[in-house]
Amino acid sequence: MIDIRELSKQVSAKATKRAGGRAARMRERTNAPVIAFPTLQRNIPVYELLPAEAVEIIHDESMKILEEIGIEFRDEESLVYWRAAGATVENTRVHIDRDLLMSLVRKAPRQFTLNARNPQRSVRVGERNSIFIPMYGAPYVRDLDGKRRYGTKDDLYNFHRLAQMSPALHSSSSIICEPMDVPVPHRHLHINYGTLRWSDKPYMGIVTSKDRAEDTIAMAKIVFGDDFVRDNPVMASVVNANSPLVWDATMLDALKIYAAHNQPCLISPFALCGASTSASTVGSVAQVNAEALAGIAFTQLVRSGCPMVYGQFMVAVDMKTGAPMGGTPEAAQMTLIMGQLARFYGLPFRTSAFHVGSKIADAQAGYEGNMLMHAAILSGAHYIWHAAGWLEAGLTCGYGKFMLDAEQCEGWYRYAQGVNLDDLQDAMAAVRQVGPAGHFLGTQHTLDHFEKAFFMPSLMDFNSWEQWSAEGEHTAEQRGVEKAKALLANYEEPELDQAVHEELLDFIARREAVLPTAAA
Repeated sequence: MIDIRELSKQVSAKATKRAGGRAARMRERTNAPVIAFPTLQRNIPVYELLPAEAVEIIHDESMKILEEIGIEFRDEESLVYWRAAGATVENTRVHIDRDLLMSLVRKAPRQFTLNARNPQRSVRVGERNSIFIPMYGAPYVRDLDGKRRYGTKDDLYNFHRLAQMSPALHSSSSIICEPMDVPVPHRHLHINYGTLRWSDKPYMGIVTSKDRAEDTIAMAKIVFGDDFVRDNPVMASVVNANSPLVWDATMLDALKIYAAHNQPCLISPFALCGASTSASTVGSVAQVNAEALAGIAFTQLVRSGCPMVYGQFMVAVDMKTGAPMGGTPEAAQMTLIMGQLARFYGLPFRTSAFHVGSKIADAQAGYEGNMLMHAAILSGAHYIWHAAGWLEAGLTCGYGKFMLDAEQCEGWYRYAQGVNLDDLQDAMAAVRQVGPAGHFLGTQHTLDHFEKAFFMPSLMDFNSWEQWSAEGEHTAEQRGVEKAKALLANYEEPELDQAVHEELLDFIARREAVLPTAAA
């Protein structure tokens, strides 16, 4: 009789450092060198939910919306651009002919490089390239003690550190949680400082006013240099249309600043389907498509050829309560259709993943997140946002959830890379060696490949009930919190030139001296 336990010991002989229970395994994982996965190059097919003729029909309906109904641009300077381009402008309503619209959309590049302050962390966006980005904008955190409370600057900087140490997260985002202990007029300065100091990955800009966008550009120039920022993408910023069919002055002000500096924006209508769109999957897509294309076309009036990302944030609302619902089949279907439209237009595509309604990292969060991430991957999305930490429809960022999601991104990264056939012949040689009724645990092939052959998540528990119980019966969220604590205890700050650091601090001090301490 084969002693499986004894054979398992042989396989694990190469990993004796992992002995000693959960604490020892956690130490090993968190003391390992910080690595960063390069841009994900997808090697699996995209999923075409609709036939090509249906995509053409949706495109045509979107064109009719812009030609016949029109879209609001509530900013006088933006209307000047549109009049000069030949669009029909009535008050703030802009009617855009489809030929004009598409001639502008075609000017946006199919892909671009998002440059990090550490060039080794730079990534590509578009074509077969995809990146994962943490969540954005939560006023609350679910903290390291499992309590829900307002986020602070310390929390924000912790999340920047965790993003820096998470291999499959390609960006530090920016406002992962709101630093509610910092006055609103000063907040953007400290958010930008955190992304630039605690991480050397790409990041996201601030869009809540023209002045804040200008400050964001100014701080980027301190780090990257004036000339570099003028022409090279170093950040991506989200700019939302207000569905239905409105681009407001605040968003347009930020969009003009970033487009003029060749900085990409995620042109993302914020649609609560059934409330700010019709109660229809395809009807919602047609409207959001029109809103996004109008935004991208406008950017090309500001600076022809500036990179932009075609995006969406579309969730259905619970018709009983009006609350947004995250992981629904319709949300997944809309993501897949928007991915088809992005390919139709030749544009980089942003969508969201793991944007769940669950209040904690529980089964509901898992079900919702899997529905949405699978759709994001199969849609061919290039900028997969809200991929770590999101809880409670975006109101809360959870430390435990952040780490669980970050690890899942590693798994999805591997999934989207596809299947490698390079080791097939070696595997077949092992089959010949073992033959019928044998085992593979002690073969040289297994000893050579077991550590990398399969994705082995560290936060999922596959032990027996007895071992799980002996180690404290920790939930997945508790294991995520443990990992967050351990990573933060072992965090090493990426190098930042001291003169640059001092210039950033000086800029913050000078701006805080003239900005009010309370929002107007």
